[in-house]
Amino acid sequence: MSDNLSYTTAFEELQRIVSEIEKGEISVDELSEKVKRAAQLIKMCKAKLIETEEDVNKILQELSSPGGGE
Repeated sequence: MSDNLSYTTAFEELQRIVSEIEKGEISVDELSEKVKRAAQLIKMCKAKLIETEEDVNKILQELSSPGGGE
C-alpha cells in the first residue's frame, strides 16, 4: 500500500466515499474507482487496527509479567 495515511484520515475518506455512493453523487464511470479506493482504505484501516491490537497486547503482557513495568 503506497498510501501512508493515518487511521483517522483513511477512515474519514472512506466515510466520504460511502456517503457519496449512498447519495448517488458518483457517476457510473467513477463508481469502479471509488469502490477500489474504498477497498484500499478498508485494508489500511484493518492493518492499523491489527497492529495497534498487537502493540497493546504486547504492552499488557510486559506489564503483567513478573518485574514488568519497572
